[in-house]
Amino acid sequence: MGHPIFLDLDGLIGVGYIHESLYKGVNMDWGMANRLAQLIQSDGKCLFMPIDHGYFQGPTRKLEQPGKTVEPLLPYSDAIFVTRGVLRAAIDPRNTKPIILRVSGGTSMAGEDLSNEGLTTSMEEAVRLNVSAVGISIFVGTHYEKESLLNLAKLVDEGERYGIPVMAVTAVGRELEKRDARYLSLCSRIAAELGARVVKTYWCENFERVVQGCPVPVVMAGGPQVNTEREVFDFVHDGMQRGAIGVNLGRNIWQNDHPVAMIKALRAIIHENATPEQAQKIFDGAKRGEKVGSKG
Repeated sequence: MGHPIFLDLDGLIGVGYIHESLYKGVNMDWGMANRLAQLIQSDGKCLFMPIDHGYFQGPTRKLEQPGKTVEPLLPYSDAIFVTRGVLRAAIDPRNTKPIILRVSGGTSMAGEDLSNEGLTTSMEEAVRLNVSAVGISIFVGTHYEKESLLNLAKLVDEGERYGIPVMAVTAVGRELEKRDARYLSLCSRIAAELGARVVKTYWCENFERVVQGCPVPVVMAGGPQVNTEREVFDFVHDGMQRGAIGVNLGRNIWQNDHPVAMIKALRAIIHENATPEQAQKIFDGAKRGEKVGSKG
C-alpha cells in the first residue's frame, strides 16, 4: 500500500492509497492527478481492458466487433485501452469507462518490422476525446529503438503540457523470448526515466526485479491467450504479490469462452486480494450464472 493522496478542487473530499511514486498530488497539476485517480482506483489497483489490437493485427478473433465484445465487460473494467477510430465508431460515450488512448502505430503484421512505429494521434485529439491517458509502445533493443524512445519523450512533453499521463508499453513484437526480468527491467526503467507515468510490461519469472527497478507504477500485459484460466490467475496473482498495481489484459479475457466470468475472477484477484484458488471458484461459479465474487 502506498501513501494517501487527497484530490479535490476546493477541499479534501476523498482519500485513497496509490503507488509511492504518485504521492505527489499536492505538487502535481490537478488535471494530471485527477486523470490518474480515474485510472488507478482508491485501493491503488487497476484493471485496464485493452481492445486496441486491431491497430496492427486487423480484425482479431472475437474482437471483430469491438463494441459488442467490450459491452458486457465494462462494469468490471477500470479503463479501456483503445484507438481513436474504434473509440468513435464502437464505444458509446454515454456508457463507458475512462479511456487510455492508443496513439502509436503505423505498422502491421503484414509488414517487415512491427517496431517501426510512429505517433498516429495528436495530443489535441486526445484532449478532444476527453481521455484519461495516452499509450505508446516502445521497442528497446530493436533497429527502431531510438525512434520509439524519442516518440515517448515527445509524447511525455505534450502530455505534461496538457495534464495527460502517458502509459508506456514495453513491446516485444514477435520476439516473445525477450520476456525475461533483465530485458523487461531495462525497458521499464528507460520508460520511467523518459517520463512515463505508468508502464505496461509482461509478467516474468523474478518479476519483483522489474517492479523494484521501475520508479513508476507497473501494470501487467497478458500477451497471447494461454491454455487454461488457472495459468492466468496464477501469473496475475504472482505479479500483484510482487508489486504490480494491476493488469492491462485483453485476449485472455475476451477470447475466453466465458469472458464475463473471467474478468470477474481477475477483478477479485486485483481488487479483493483473492488467491488463484478463490479466483477459480469465482470463475466456475460465474460460468454457472451464480452471482459470486467481484461485483456479483
